[in-house]
Amino acid sequence: MFLNGLDEIDRKLVELLIENARMSYSDLGEAVGLSRVAVKTRIQALERQGIIEEYTVVINPQKIGGAISCYFEIETEPAQLAKVTEILNRDPMVTQIYRVTGRSKLHVHAVAAGQEEMERFLAEVMDRLPGVTELSCNTILSRIKDIKGLRL
Repeated sequence: MFLNGLDEIDRKLVELLIENARMSYSDLGEAVGLSRVAVKTRIQALERQGIIEEYTVVINPQKIGGAISCYFEIETEPAQLAKVTEILNRDPMVTQIYRVTGRSKLHVHAVAAGQEEMERFLAEVMDRLPGVTELSCNTILSRIKDIKGLRL
């Protein structure tokens, strides 16, 4: 179980919020058999503990006309890894950065408004990253499965 230390009610609350983070405390309470106030208290505790970090809207780039979504695999010289991460972290086109094992040191997701913007990103950001020894790019054609949140 991924959420060791949480009781069954907290796990159920997290599952429900992953499915619909806009559920009211009343609806959540009805689903788990608690009052609205008790649910609010539990959720606030999960937030304070950092288990629930944020509530957000997830946009599907493929549904926006012309948007291009790409994953990059980046291998860097060890001394340049922090600098590369810092540069990518500042760029608004970059939506996710993961440090990974294997040949690639970083797995990066970026979304551009269109082909021209992605080409500019490649030329002005990716091609200029210091200490990069290998870079590959994969364009996402369609989203087949995308689980939000943590599998419980």
